[in-house]
Amino acid sequence: MQGRSGTSSAASARQAATRPTGPPRAPETPQQPGTPEASGAPEPELGRIPILDVEPRVGGGRWPAKAVVGETFEISATVFREGHEMLGAEIVLRAPDGTVRPPVRMTDVAPGLDRLAAPATPTETGLWHFRVEAWGDPVAHWRHDAEIKVPRGQDVELMLAEGSLLYARAAEGLPAVHRQTFVRLAALLADGTVSPDERMEAARHPDVRDLEWRYPLRDLLTVSAWAPLVVHRERALIGSWYEFFPRSEGASYDPMGRRGPASGTFGTAMKRLPAIAEMGFDVVYLPPIHPIGRTFRKGPNNTLEAGPYDPGSPWAIGSEDGGHDAIHPDLGTLEDFGAFVSYAGDLGMEVALDLALQCSPDHPWVTEHPEWFTTRADGTIAYAENPPKKYQDIYPLNFDNDPEGIYREVLRVVRHWMDQGVRIFRVDNPHTKPVPFWERLLAEVARTDPDVLFLAEAFTRPAMMHTLAKIGFHQSYTYFTWKNSREELEDYFRELAGGAAAYMRPNVFVNTPDILNEYLVHGGRAAYEIRAVLAALLSPTWGVYSGYELIENVPVRPGSEEYRDSEKYQYRPRDWEDAEREGRSVAPLITRLNDFRRAHPALHGLRGLRFHHPDQPEIIAFSKTHGVGNDAAGGAAGMSVHTVGASGEAAPLSGFDDVVLAVVNLNPHQVREATVHLDLPALGLPGDRDDVAFDVVDELSGETYRWGRSNYVRLDPHVRPAHIFTLRRDES
Repeated sequence: MQGRSGTSSAASARQAATRPTGPPRAPETPQQPGTPEASGAPEPELGRIPILDVEPRVGGGRWPAKAVVGETFEISATVFREGHEMLGAEIVLRAPDGTVRPPVRMTDVAPGLDRLAAPATPTETGLWHFRVEAWGDPVAHWRHDAEIKVPRGQDVELMLAEGSLLYARAAEGLPAVHRQTFVRLAALLADGTVSPDERMEAARHPDVRDLEWRYPLRDLLTVSAWAPLVVHRERALIGSWYEFFPRSEGASYDPMGRRGPASGTFGTAMKRLPAIAEMGFDVVYLPPIHPIGRTFRKGPNNTLEAGPYDPGSPWAIGSEDGGHDAIHPDLGTLEDFGAFVSYAGDLGMEVALDLALQCSPDHPWVTEHPEWFTTRADGTIAYAENPPKKYQDIYPLNFDNDPEGIYREVLRVVRHWMDQGVRIFRVDNPHTKPVPFWERLLAEVARTDPDVLFLAEAFTRPAMMHTLAKIGFHQSYTYFTWKNSREELEDYFRELAGGAAAYMRPNVFVNTPDILNEYLVHGGRAAYEIRAVLAALLSPTWGVYSGYELIENVPVRPGSEEYRDSEKYQYRPRDWEDAEREGRSVAPLITRLNDFRRAHPALHGLRGLRFHHPDQPEIIAFSKTHGVGNDAAGGAAGMSVHTVGASGEAAPLSGFDDVVLAVVNLNPHQVREATVHLDLPALGLPGDRDDVAFDVVDELSGETYRWGRSNYVRLDPHVRPAHIFTLRRDES
């Protein structure tokens, strides 16, 4: 790093050999979360070289930052020293088994602000730790001075003698195979029979510079505290979710009215799984599959009177047939559920199960553990309310009456379903339960089964959503469904892809059984295509609720977000094949999006998101990149990207290994035109040149365009609502 002080190179050269040199020594025994070092304790006293504001740290280190296997993220810190002395810094990662990975040098990411950073990529699951190490770099300091003074004839022999001493000392820290390079250089620098220019030229040799970078002479070594990093399996960050109700798949009605409707089963629902897999989904999410209470059962469209054949809401859990560890008898048996999970696995999908900690008045817990609920002044058990709304079919648990008893039972229920092959839970309304309860439960499950994942369905205040993410939830629902304008989307995803990305992973659903946004109600097919493109490309994990493919968009009443004939309260069988035949489905687009996501690692991350600058407010443009861009070359590796010089010949550039660029019309009704001004460095291209030109391929249409810094687009939402570009690679 740059910087000098009044300390002379000769003083640096005479430093005692007891100061650390060469690669770092193996760090001390790892600290686990809960120990002082990893649980919010203050940083150690300020070192000789200050290392401040190390990121990512969640809650000051109280909770681990998050990553998944193979995910590259940035570790940064503010590092500086007195005066103008040169310094160096690197990050050190310690694996779960305590072994230390090769350090990675940090570079200046905010010139003038002393902010340094380096990429880190964990390679296995478990609890990792990282820290920053900084040191004075006397060799870099000597080089800076010598390059100025020797050509000017100032203190020439003195400067070269100091360099000789430094390289002789640096040689002691080199592996034997490289040591002679510095030994010979030290001798040459001290040889007065060789011209100063030749000696300086030898010090500039690429092999010398490479060894200086790889094995720096480290004076005044200072280290930060270890910070925790928990690394999960890939599905914690990346995936495509599909939500559907098994009871609707294969459900039937007697057109003559001679009998009531018949529920679908796990057997009939299995017939839908190949089509879901064919669309490219990774996770099949099932709402509660447990027995449903009859007391105050809700009827169609959330009416208070249910008929004898109305199935009720699956979230009113519990009846004489059992509770949270039971299966609704209409769906089948535990063995049938196991067959469903196994078949989904054969198709490459996981099954996520709803964990809804609430009860119908008929739940066995109500009679076996009345202390788990709130009793009102009249002696009745309090049902759920959000005044003026009343939910008499639901009894909330009171986690303060018998916290140990409730905890043990919920843990038993979770492990019961884990034993049936469930490794993902979608948790209903976690924000209505105590945060310490979740922190304890999730930590206990992670201790024995770190592959089990939990998604928080918490549409609530930001503080609660962020805290749930910090204390252990692997994913979170988001406000995406209500973010429809360009300004809203940009502001929200900058937050998600910024500091929050260290702990909060968004699961972006385009709709849910509870959320039919007015944008979808009024926007028609174009709106459904636009929102699918945005969700699938902006977030590493996205999801759809069954029926989205068919553009179901009729609310129960104007202004409501509830679906008419909501599947929450009745069976809703769908004729998928008829919709496909008539072209009423957006399933082909969903399939293309999921296939495209799988093929492009740029879409597997969140932190690489950058927004660009259309001059039309209803057009949004954004990009995602994968790999570490080469800022010096300023390009994207292997792409057909060129600058044209005076000779007219094109010169290739290099940089990121994958770049995706999307331009989307957010108006589902009207054509929009714009000039899109690109942030070229965000694409790995030089930002200080106007002659950059490159090919982009629209992955939706197959067309190729020649683009540069500023580019015209015209997007008709009924024909082409979006461009999804890849930057063409040079096949040679």
